[in-house]
Amino acid sequence: MDNELSEIYAFIKATTPFEPLSEMAIFHLVRQINICYVVKEQFLPPESFDTPHFYIVRKGALSYLDIDGTLLGKYGEGDICSIFAYPEKYADIRVHVDEDCLIYAVSKTDLLAAVVDYPQTVQFFEQSAEERLKSTVSQLHEEAIINSSLSNTALEQLYQSPAASINIGQSIADTARTMTELGYSCLVVVDNNDEVKGIVTDKDFRRRCIAQGISPNEPIHTIMTPNITTLDLRHTAFDALVLMTSHHIHHLPITKQGQLDGMLTITDLMHYEGQNAINLSSLIHRAKSIEALVDIGKMLPKLQLKMTKLGTTAEQVGKSISAITMAFTIRLIELGEAKLGEAPVSYAWLAAGSQARQEQFAHSDQDNALIIDNSVTEAQLPWFEQLAQFVCDGLNACGFVYCPGQVMATNPKWRQTEQQWHLYFQQWIDTPDPKALMHCSIFFDLTTVYGDKMLLERVRSAMLRKTQKSSLFIAHLSKNALQHKPPLGFFRDFVLSSNGKDKKSMDLKHNGVAPIVDLARIYALSEGISSVNTIERLQQASGTKSLTKGASANLIDAFEFLGSLRLSHQSNQLAAEETADNYLAPKEISRLEREHLKDAFKVIKTMQDNRQSTY
Repeated sequence: MDNELSEIYAFIKATTPFEPLSEMAIFHLVRQINICYVVKEQFLPPESFDTPHFYIVRKGALSYLDIDGTLLGKYGEGDICSIFAYPEKYADIRVHVDEDCLIYAVSKTDLLAAVVDYPQTVQFFEQSAEERLKSTVSQLHEEAIINSSLSNTALEQLYQSPAASINIGQSIADTARTMTELGYSCLVVVDNNDEVKGIVTDKDFRRRCIAQGISPNEPIHTIMTPNITTLDLRHTAFDALVLMTSHHIHHLPITKQGQLDGMLTITDLMHYEGQNAINLSSLIHRAKSIEALVDIGKMLPKLQLKMTKLGTTAEQVGKSISAITMAFTIRLIELGEAKLGEAPVSYAWLAAGSQARQEQFAHSDQDNALIIDNSVTEAQLPWFEQLAQFVCDGLNACGFVYCPGQVMATNPKWRQTEQQWHLYFQQWIDTPDPKALMHCSIFFDLTTVYGDKMLLERVRSAMLRKTQKSSLFIAHLSKNALQHKPPLGFFRDFVLSSNGKDKKSMDLKHNGVAPIVDLARIYALSEGISSVNTIERLQQASGTKSLTKGASANLIDAFEFLGSLRLSHQSNQLAAEETADNYLAPKEISRLEREHLKDAFKVIKTMQDNRQSTY
């Protein structure tokens, strides 16, 4: 390469959009470049260039103006003028030579051919400077929304204590005066034993008192929100974040050994956390249409990727993504109710599977159902059918695709009265055939997303009383669960299979995570544990007749390690703009990680063998 070509090569290589190119690609591009000199006060393009070209400023300065001569911008050394490569877009733009210039000209055809294997570079040239700027600013806005710090902070560092309260017998007027004197936006309502009975906020006075014409002399319990969510002091700020985000509540009473101890507000968390999942949840709550929710849904993979880069655990990522999915669902239900009118009877919208367990990663498929109050009439049922269709269609549009097995509220089978749900669980437990056991793996992990929580609680309580007494059902459930085997051979080598992409890999979800989820469910049903989160189930079953403390700790370790591998694998795929999956090839991880993975699979196999010996 002669000196002139070497100089051009060095300059092009250092120019931003060409940095990713290989040496051969840059060399090929350099050979297509024409060197031209343009004199001050002239206009581009030079008369000798009659086809679309890109112009790279080597020395000098240019300015571009609209048809009225208004200055739109300037080009300096290293800048690339793409206006004449897309004459159909910039017919009214003129480029003026402000000072003598040395310019490298390359035809549009030659340049795009040279960078065809570099999508980001192609995108750079296909967008104008303004389009690239808009894209960059949009990305910065999304970063500001989803950027989060870790939340291992103890609650005691954040909440305000003591919590301001009012006795349940006080009047609405007395409560309003107390709130005004204290300058608070809410009060906790307690009984004579200081037991929490509800909460009253500024909104309650507007919506439930003034708007409804209720006398201010009525007792405060007539407008308070009963059955409120509380959180024990032993939890972390992250647990509070997830709880408040998923249920979209702004005030969370904090308890200590069952007694009211303080109050945490969404403002407290936002001041501490900065920009995080709460902000995303707030955007969801303010969305006025499905189209707005769809745009927000596109940020979820980026949130997962960002949290992973910050070192967030798989457990915390799962809780955050699940909480945001709940926020999407709640907002869609609210939009649906606004469209269809008030529900004819009370109901509960349920989430199942990984979302209910708070173990969901970005854009899983949807699993949901409806429990409807027993008083519903045939004439009222179409309202719930329309709501289910609206919400499930909305979730699908937001990236939570339809369940392949039709486990959705749109399926009439999973849109039933409380009485029918009692019958379902009774039949599944009394007659544990293969189909019933398949349903158990889905519907024994349920949580209420929206509506009357007591509908599910009554069904769950009755179900747990029955499973504790049914050793035959537990045996059948155990046998069914053991079909998911860890991919570990006789000599502790991995048993690999093709995942459809001609890549030898293992399924971390179905052969790693799922067996632990299944075991935890069995322990919970055996011991009458109402929690559905896998780690919580294992912790609460620890030390019982079903699970020793040592085995519980080992399973939790295996679950967390597999979760971290799965999260890291998916994050690498998301960073490469690939579709995230659960298929990990051993060559993707270090030798040390492979050994840890074998140890995790060995723990699972040991616990499965122990379970098998009990039936």
